[in-house]
Amino acid sequence: MFYKDERIAVFIDGKSLFACSKGLGFEIDFKLFRKEFARRGKLNKLSYFTTLVDNEEFSSVKPLVDWLTYNGYNTVTKMVKEYVDPSGFRKVKGNTAVEMTIAVLDMVPYVDHIVIVTGDKDFKPLIEAVQQRGTRVSVVSSIRVQPPMLSDDLRRQADNFIELDELRSLIEKVPHGSNGLHQTNGGLNAPVPLERGTA
Repeated sequence: MFYKDERIAVFIDGKSLFACSKGLGFEIDFKLFRKEFARRGKLNKLSYFTTLVDNEEFSSVKPLVDWLTYNGYNTVTKMVKEYVDPSGFRKVKGNTAVEMTIAVLDMVPYVDHIVIVTGDKDFKPLIEAVQQRGTRVSVVSSIRVQPPMLSDDLRRQADNFIELDELRSLIEKVPHGSNGLHQTNGGLNAPVPLERGTA
């Protein structure tokens, strides 16, 4: 539930959003994403958190971060290390959970409603802390992917759960047309870079 005059801040766990939308089989148009949450109230802050792999020559996430930075998003990136585990698999160590937690708590005094885009159960104590300060919390994720991307504990703790799949018609990136642009809600928009790698 959103109220027209309430002050809203949205915090996006990039890795979680990418995995969730990929599992649902669609790509996010971040211009439409911003528009949707601006429509729901007074959008005070829109932040996107992601990791970048240290020493990686080309990052598929970097173009997205650049686009978001120049289009109304507050972007927070963290350099992480890639390593090979004992089984020989390449893995990335590190996330932006701490940075996102601090940013959310810093914003609590200035908003009425915080939207957290993640399914990570580690954010449950953060939601509790925000609620104890009198601010409502909505969580955006999905229970329609297999396995579900949303922790049941997180869903129960939140004041409101928004199924990402139900936002699809409002925030989905429409395929490019022959003229290099794509139609969105009856109008033309420039293509938006997409997150394709580790976020």
